[in-house]
Amino acid sequence: MDFLHGQLANVQKQLSFVQTDSIDWKLYVQVFSWSVTLFESYLLLRQYPLYSKTAPPPALEKDFEPGAFEKSQAYGKDKAKFALFSGIYKQAVDSSLLQFGFYSWSWQAAGSLIQKLGYSPQYQIVQSIAFVFILYFLSTIPTLPLSWYGTFVLEEKHGFNKTTPKLFITDLIKSWGIAFVFGAPFLAIFLKIFQWAGDRFVPWLMAFMISFQLIMVILYPTVIQPLFNKLSPLADGDLRKRIEGLAIKLKFPLKHLYEIDGSKRSSHSNAYFFGLPWSKHIVIFDTLIQQSKPEEVEAVLAHELGHWYFMHPTKMLVISQLHIFTILAFFPAFLHAPPVLASFDYAAHVAKNPPTIVAFLLFQMILTPVEAVVSIAMNAVSRKFEFEADRFAVELEERVKATAGEKEAEGMGDMGERLGRALISLHVKNLSTVWVDWLYSAYHHSHPTLTERLKGLEQFQAAKEKKRL
Repeated sequence: MDFLHGQLANVQKQLSFVQTDSIDWKLYVQVFSWSVTLFESYLLLRQYPLYSKTAPPPALEKDFEPGAFEKSQAYGKDKAKFALFSGIYKQAVDSSLLQFGFYSWSWQAAGSLIQKLGYSPQYQIVQSIAFVFILYFLSTIPTLPLSWYGTFVLEEKHGFNKTTPKLFITDLIKSWGIAFVFGAPFLAIFLKIFQWAGDRFVPWLMAFMISFQLIMVILYPTVIQPLFNKLSPLADGDLRKRIEGLAIKLKFPLKHLYEIDGSKRSSHSNAYFFGLPWSKHIVIFDTLIQQSKPEEVEAVLAHELGHWYFMHPTKMLVISQLHIFTILAFFPAFLHAPPVLASFDYAAHVAKNPPTIVAFLLFQMILTPVEAVVSIAMNAVSRKFEFEADRFAVELEERVKATAGEKEAEGMGDMGERLGRALISLHVKNLSTVWVDWLYSAYHHSHPTLTERLKGLEQFQAAKEKKRL
């Protein structure tokens, strides 16, 4: 532990200029945040011409019914226009809030609020919680029209929206309530660790954040998700039999198999699993069940179980923790940096003793360009994992033969072909884009494109057949 703290101290020495030099950090954040927004706009403009293509890729031509591809292109074009406008609009709002001192005002407003409730400024954690929620609620208001438009105009126009205005509002209120109920205790403990551990907070904060994530794995499906969706046991039948059989053959620790009423809000479909290592839950959207055949849904779940088999969620958790550790390792230099707060219009008496939550918020803003690069790297890792999970589905027959015998592997030889059909069906029915610019995809997509996945499935199948020869 002493070695770790020694290395972290060396990092802080290298960043000591932050605490003394007068740097225009506000200008830095404005320039780089706008640079990221303009780069994202450039990517949209690269992608936009592809929505004018009049035919799908040759490999997919037979999979589109008359008019389906045109609908897909129209949907993609409308989404791109909306994304371009909303991205610039959100950045303009954020830039204005930053330029005109909204963040420093929010800290003062939080102080005034807690004084009215009987707390003095010495209660920094209470003021910090009030500060965060003032920022959260007030910064949400300018973007509400975008959410409304996206749901009731864009999605409605293309036949996906199932949300009613009443449900939209109740979802919003529930989200705010959950943010407060879970966010306030999280922030309180988060900030208490800084007070208790001082500049040696990094390992303790990491331990707390990992613990919190594990707790949320338990609480989300049992407490949070039921507030928004109904989870029902998947009905007995062919699909349930297939999935339970697959779980048994792979020794997947399946505890519950749910169907979720995703159609309550949208016609889009999905399936996923969650849980602790010894207790997993599979959730299938009712829309996926409606749109796909049981054997295709089984193939989709075989892909998902590939993620489990290769420990992809665990690996992503480790990568994310390393990312968080790196961020926290640089933070102490900014925690004790009055010039940083002064450059963002905070009063001299606040900047002199920087509140932890304020320093952390500004530090995150400063990291904006770095985080954009990190997201590209994370997407690359995610896409690699998706290919591995696809390969798992193709090779499932051989894996089951090796562990459970040939009889148990019967009927699995075409799992890769079924997965390919399922992917095509889901793309067509969800009006997903089939023409994608490579740079746009690298930046935005955590999954390979449909044509990339189909090509990969063909290669995996060919490799499988070659092994048999």
